[in-house]
Amino acid sequence: MANINEYYPETVTHPSEFLKEILQEKKMGSKEFAVKTGKPEKTISAVLKGKSSITTEMAILFEQVLKIPAHFWIESQKNYDEYKARVDFQNNIDNAQEWASLFPYAKMASFGWVERTRKPKEKVINLFEYFGIASQKSFEDYYFNQKTQVAFRISLKNQENALAIASWLRHGEIQAEKWYVQEYCSNKLKKILPSIKDLMVNQPNNFFTELQEICANAGVKVVYTPCLPKAPIHGSTRWLGDVPLIQLSGRYRRNDIFWFTFFHEIGHILLHGKKYISIENIKIDGEIENYEREADDFSANWLLAKTQESEILSKKQLYEDDIIAYAKKFNTHPACIIGRLQHLRKIDFGIGNSFFEPIDFIS
Repeated sequence: MANINEYYPETVTHPSEFLKEILQEKKMGSKEFAVKTGKPEKTISAVLKGKSSITTEMAILFEQVLKIPAHFWIESQKNYDEYKARVDFQNNIDNAQEWASLFPYAKMASFGWVERTRKPKEKVINLFEYFGIASQKSFEDYYFNQKTQVAFRISLKNQENALAIASWLRHGEIQAEKWYVQEYCSNKLKKILPSIKDLMVNQPNNFFTELQEICANAGVKVVYTPCLPKAPIHGSTRWLGDVPLIQLSGRYRRNDIFWFTFFHEIGHILLHGKKYISIENIKIDGEIENYEREADDFSANWLLAKTQESEILSKKQLYEDDIIAYAKKFNTHPACIIGRLQHLRKIDFGIGNSFFEPIDFIS
């Protein structure tokens, strides 16, 4: 966190004040001074009024005429400019306190994303650092007004919980910065999908670490980011430059839902390219329904293909042993079959729930 208690002068005088004093001592008017320096009178007048800065070129000319070293004028102007910039930044902080109060700050601090504090100004500064911005306007231009189409191609402007959503997305970017992956290759990604499906079927205790490593070899970053209040996101896919990022929340901590979401995000990467950003379970400006359906179909097919689904549904009565047998035959997890049958309303919700396994990202 930036040290807001660091000392800076309360006021710094514009170098025009020194210039006025010196000209008065020398009994030299602004017009005469302008002629001697070779600068337009209106330029000198603007400097004397504090409306214009003393440039390095002017400082050299002032040195020749007034016999005061150029570095004095340059340093005086630099100190004043820094002072003004700090005043403007302080105003940004003061004006953003209400904005900062709308974030789920306490929860973010409990996750270690920002430093704990109850001081409004410190919250603002910490949020500025978290998002890598200098003002509330910068945040709004990035997340609401789409001023950087290359980096963020959607708008959260009409989202009721936009600040929580932006916070969750930002942490995924921070996590991704720590990951090294190979150069992205779509062919490599396609080739590793069977291995990922095997991981889904067996789901060892360290499955998530294995999943990250497998995907890294194909150039895909995968991170787990816990949900924030009012940001009930399942997952997200976006590109950070040339690197695709899959950000998962494991919101329901249930294996069939987790894997459906994961393969859905893989579908976006393979089918929809760099320009599309997906945020699951959140309706956003810029979302394309056809793309979402295509990603759903891609995921559903990997978990349990339509032909396999039809074969299961052809059996008039299903027992637990049948589910296990079909899971082995189709190399899927029994939970994926039960989840599909519940989704299709072929069985009641609650039936077969013993097949669902919890998702643990810590192991």
